[in-house]
Amino acid sequence: MRQFINIASNAFMELVRQPVFLLLVTASSVFEIFLATPFYFALGDEPKLVKNSVLAVMFLTGLFGAVLTASASLGREIRSGTALAVLSKPVSRAQFLLAKYAGLVGALTLLTYVNLVAALIASRMVFDAYGSTDLPALGIFICGVVVAYALGGFSNFFLRRPFVSDAVFALILTVTLAAFIIFQFTEQKQSMNEAAHVDWDLVPAGILILFALWMLAALALACSTRFDLIPTLVICSAFFLVGLMSDYLFGRAADRGALWGKALYSIMPNWQQFWLADALDSGKSTFHWNYVGKALGYAACYIGAVLALAVTFFEDRELS
Repeated sequence: MRQFINIASNAFMELVRQPVFLLLVTASSVFEIFLATPFYFALGDEPKLVKNSVLAVMFLTGLFGAVLTASASLGREIRSGTALAVLSKPVSRAQFLLAKYAGLVGALTLLTYVNLVAALIASRMVFDAYGSTDLPALGIFICGVVVAYALGGFSNFFLRRPFVSDAVFALILTVTLAAFIIFQFTEQKQSMNEAAHVDWDLVPAGILILFALWMLAALALACSTRFDLIPTLVICSAFFLVGLMSDYLFGRAADRGALWGKALYSIMPNWQQFWLADALDSGKSTFHWNYVGKALGYAACYIGAVLALAVTFFEDRELS
């Protein structure tokens, strides 16, 4: 168990220290805030437009994050020979692969948390044609990002610590603190007669997206046992796009009893099950947490099947 924890923690820290990870975390969160700043003139549908957009940013950022981190965590170690050095010790291939997945899940959870906090701030900043950009909230968030980078630079210059990982962890704290200050000490008019408020229903929606990203991470890790970065990205993107249309492409054939439809409908992940934006727009919020529990069971079963396949691929992979 100690070996598993050591490999998982090392994999997590290695991913957090990647410059591309800091770039993803910063760019995605800042872009979500930016989506709540312009005038849309959407005839009262501004909150719906912004919430759909920030959830889509979370999903797509997680897709790229899952592929990039999986390739960096496993594919690069196989090519460099690091995996062979670790497996020369009393560590099984299955234990090594599952520990790498645990570290990957931790990194994606951290990425999704920052994006979710930014999405909550964006839901608080949104306004219609009668409102205006929430400049105080925008300034507080940007200050939080700047302070996080400053803390990372300070620790790197004076304490000789890694800049990227310290900046990432500082960003978690400063973005959370910025959200608390915005929610508690600033005011904003969403419309002429309505004060702006945080849409806390984005929390279960973000958790569902996190489950989907865990599934994508398992797919990316399975692909990384055999392929490099670009083929892994192509395969995962194909699973993502086809999975969005799973109900249309395979669901109807499965309902008619077609064997090929049932098989493909079971193999292809249905990402629509993790997209709660339509329910948020309709105001149906009473079933969110019950549905989240069911989605977790679906994700756990799918992840278990994909990781079993990944272990099978990795067992006979030549590492020398």
